[in-house]
Amino acid sequence: MHSVTKIVIGAVAMAAIGATAHAQGDGPQQPNATINDPPGALPDAGHIPVKTPADIKWEGRPGIGEEQAVLFGDSNKPGMYGVLIKWNPGYFSHPHFHDQERYICVISGTWWVSSSTHYDPKTTYPVKAGDCSQDVANTVHWDGARLGGPPAILELVGMGPVKTIQVDEQGKPLPPRAPAAH
Repeated sequence: MHSVTKIVIGAVAMAAIGATAHAQGDGPQQPNATINDPPGALPDAGHIPVKTPADIKWEGRPGIGEEQAVLFGDSNKPGMYGVLIKWNPGYFSHPHFHDQERYICVISGTWWVSSSTHYDPKTTYPVKAGDCSQDVANTVHWDGARLGGPPAILELVGMGPVKTIQVDEQGKPLPPRAPAAH
């Protein structure tokens, strides 16, 4: 079983145990709070670091193509990583696969996906805000955002290092692209 899957299953099990204990009265009784009550103090950043949208640093060309913001880790190094991906309207990747599992939740907008080796954005399927998905390792897909809607913002979590391999119409890996000359 993949380690990220184990972490997700462990977190769900812990939440279920905690919810059961609280429902049975084993946990401390908490006073009710409403959204009309004033907020508490910002948590200690050493315990619960909080990033606001203003703190998130997007890389890429705003409004053009795909932009990314690293939340934690590095997809090129061993270990868990998390990134936000913003697909701007009208931009799609081309058929490819990743050599590692990746887990995706759509934060806002609509993410359009296909598992075909044939590139045609009109054949993509909508994955909407609140939906979650998975890039199954070594399986072809491609994705983006259609014109006429807002950007699609995804949270993606995986284990690095991860490689992305472009494929041809038969699903065969293409040779790696040469780095751009500076």
